[in-house]
Amino acid sequence: MFSKQNVSPFIIGTMRLGDWGSKLSSKEYEQFIEGCLDLNLIDFDHADIYGHYTTETEFGNVVKKRPELRKKMRITTKCGIKLISDNRPKHNIKSYNLTQKHIRESVEISLRELGTDYLDVLLLHRPDYLFNPKEIAAVFSELKKEGKVLSFGVSNFSPSQFDLLNTYTPLVTNQIEISLLRRNAFEDGTLDQCQKLDTIPCAWSPLGGGSLFKETKDTVILRIQKVLKKLSEKYNLEPDQILYLWLKKHPATIIPVLGTSKIERIISAKKALDFSLTHEEWYMLWEAALGREID
Repeated sequence: MFSKQNVSPFIIGTMRLGDWGSKLSSKEYEQFIEGCLDLNLIDFDHADIYGHYTTETEFGNVVKKRPELRKKMRITTKCGIKLISDNRPKHNIKSYNLTQKHIRESVEISLRELGTDYLDVLLLHRPDYLFNPKEIAAVFSELKKEGKVLSFGVSNFSPSQFDLLNTYTPLVTNQIEISLLRRNAFEDGTLDQCQKLDTIPCAWSPLGGGSLFKETKDTVILRIQKVLKKLSEKYNLEPDQILYLWLKKHPATIIPVLGTSKIERIISAKKALDFSLTHEEWYMLWEAALGREID
């Protein structure tokens, strides 16, 4: 079960493993999966659209070849975004669809492509402006009774949207963008809600998409880089490790989704868990991002 009591300290994101990133071979997928499991990082995050609907298939080829690996991992996938793609020729425009029919069809396809008979977690990828919470609750209930999905959550939902759906069906997580460059969740009630309901906030793009490590003239990033350098020298850590510690400091227990395909970067992230920032150091980074003292 995906819960605060047993979730991995980091979730392994798969978006950049295939066509949208590193274009791993089947052997490289296998080595990557085994490397993560050896680190006891067992939660893998997918979405049907990744790699224009190909990454689930590539990952699933390893699962089908090595079915014993499935017993060691938890698989999350997402549905609800319809991309224009040669692999989905019936999609006429990019849209969101959280109808009962689309959710059901998406789950059946993901199960087939991932080479599994159940998903540990299904997330609704984006809030369809036309979503009907009663309809979603009904299909969630059916999928759970059938043993095809164990837990359900959402991604990129506002607190009010989460609250609406959670009224009709229990949700275990909200996966949202959280980083020093994207701090909305700290102020819009998202993290407050996660603490109140004891649900898991998962942070996608926790490093700000890598922009915090590049040469730049952006004054915000330059201020952050200055503080990161100071803290990195103090703790003898890399800047990305400091950013993970910044997220981990929050009492909502934010779980970063790692977007790398390099095992050495994942090992480095896990080593950061041996450290902790002070209260003031957390605010040093906040102030750098904000560009002034807090009010």
